[in-house]
Amino acid sequence: MTHAAQVDTGAVPADGTRESSSPALSRAMVGTGFALIVLSYMVNAMDRQVFPPLLPDIRAEYGFSLEQGGLLATNFTLGMALAGLPAGYLLDRFRRKTVLLASIVLYSLGTMATPLAVGFADMTLYRVVSGFGEGMQSAAIFAAMGAYFAHRRGLAFGVIGLGYSVGVFIAPLIGVHLMTLHGTWHSPFYLFGTAGLLIAAASLFLVRTGLTERSVEKAVATETHESMPASAYNRNSLALAVHAVVSGVAIYGFLGLYPTYLISSLHYSAEQAALAMSFLGFGGMLAVLGGWLGDRVDQRSLLIASLLAVSVISVCVYETRAGVGVQCVFAFLMGAFGLGFVYPNTNSAMQRAVRPSQIGRASGLFVTSYYGPAAFSGLLFAALVDSFGWSRAGLLQVTLLPLVGVVALLFIRPAGFNNAVR
Repeated sequence: MTHAAQVDTGAVPADGTRESSSPALSRAMVGTGFALIVLSYMVNAMDRQVFPPLLPDIRAEYGFSLEQGGLLATNFTLGMALAGLPAGYLLDRFRRKTVLLASIVLYSLGTMATPLAVGFADMTLYRVVSGFGEGMQSAAIFAAMGAYFAHRRGLAFGVIGLGYSVGVFIAPLIGVHLMTLHGTWHSPFYLFGTAGLLIAAASLFLVRTGLTERSVEKAVATETHESMPASAYNRNSLALAVHAVVSGVAIYGFLGLYPTYLISSLHYSAEQAALAMSFLGFGGMLAVLGGWLGDRVDQRSLLIASLLAVSVISVCVYETRAGVGVQCVFAFLMGAFGLGFVYPNTNSAMQRAVRPSQIGRASGLFVTSYYGPAAFSGLLFAALVDSFGWSRAGLLQVTLLPLVGVVALLFIRPAGFNNAVR
């Protein structure tokens, strides 16, 4: 049996080392494997974001209330949150590639099961199962790539974020087109679920363990981190976790009900709402720039500026009642700062807040804190809309909450990051 076959299925050795005898990878192998990982994350995004633009039709078919629809639009993040800490545990004990492949299969099956739901309860279950797989995949990808690209972590996460944003961009367009073409909202879920299973099969053979099992200690062997806190749950990581909580609630509340707002309040057509939703993904493609900047400037300041931008853009979205063209510009900017700057830099900063050997736990903490409360962000937003209307609900959840994240970020000490000059 080859070494590659052994590392695909076994646990991490008892001494915690990785890739001790893995052959060196060529650039083609690294490029192919990394491209497949980015592609798998793009399908992850498509599975998540195909639901909101189809929500009006789903609500009409099942008779769901706005609150039920809002919960379904975002409750997959509950599954992601539930997966976060267990995924961190698994990543410290099993091969990252094994966790990665299992997670892709899981969320793909959950996606394909969604159209089979007979009511609110089982659709909720399928969405949560799908989110659990997506959360495991997120933790596995960012732990693996954070280790392999330890010195360019922000840029690597930005490229992965670019793949996610492409998925956000094309999912609404493909989903609405297929629904119109086939006369049912079911077909996009079957298509995206099948795509995930095919990518998992390709990754089994083309993503090498030398890429996924890199030892972080090996990558940063010339640096010392004895001055850092021994616990993964320290001042910096916990402050980032608080910021991740409020950011997730604000951004996912916006994402989950944005198409419903455009259709019900601004009277856009389903196609126009899908176009605006796609511009969110278009803006999120700036994740490469956001990650690149995160490697070169003070990450705390970059995150603060990005959260302030999200607050300002939220006021424009909910107060101006703009036409389609202007609303697409607002959506692009929201995607740029919310998905392109906040997401990759929060993720990479949390890994930099712990010792290199703890990035599995840091990745799990990020997934749990960012996606956990976000599971109920759609329900919260819908309740606020029912009580106060769209304008004031947007002010409370998408404008003011990011300011709470700014306060949390002020408690961070960048000198305590593992990439700080010592």
